[in-house]
Amino acid sequence: MPISAYLRNLRKLIGHQLILSPAVAAIIRNQGGNILVLRRSDTQEWSLPAGAVDPGETPSEAIAREVLEETGLFVNPSRVLGVFGGPDFRVQYPNKDQVEYLVVLFACEVTGGQLSPMDGEAIEFRYVPVDQIGALLGLPYPTAVFSVSSSICWN
Repeated sequence: MPISAYLRNLRKLIGHQLILSPAVAAIIRNQGGNILVLRRSDTQEWSLPAGAVDPGETPSEAIAREVLEETGLFVNPSRVLGVFGGPDFRVQYPNKDQVEYLVVLFACEVTGGQLSPMDGEAIEFRYVPVDQIGALLGLPYPTAVFSVSSSICWN
């Protein structure tokens, strides 16, 4: 689902004004260590599987839901790799909605499912080598986060 009922109702009240939104993103690796990215249908940009945290939802519940909705994969979020935010994580969508995300980035392990676009947000998938991922993504995650093994926090 591209936008939750909560955010849709909020947008009815405030229009395109800036929203600060808690969000989650996933690093999912294949057996070769490459990282799953998806091309977004709205912006055509490459992204990690990601999305907003809904009211009443924990970040780990949110990332499992978002990954399933976008990719058809069931995942177990195994650890937090970092927390990111600030003006570099501000986005204006083609419809003029403005959002500044505070993103909890999880390492996730696939437990089942079939990689397939599920909700219309993703139009293409690709596994990308770690050394190419930073330049590909729309949001500026520090490149070190893609190869770290412990929890870290920036911004």
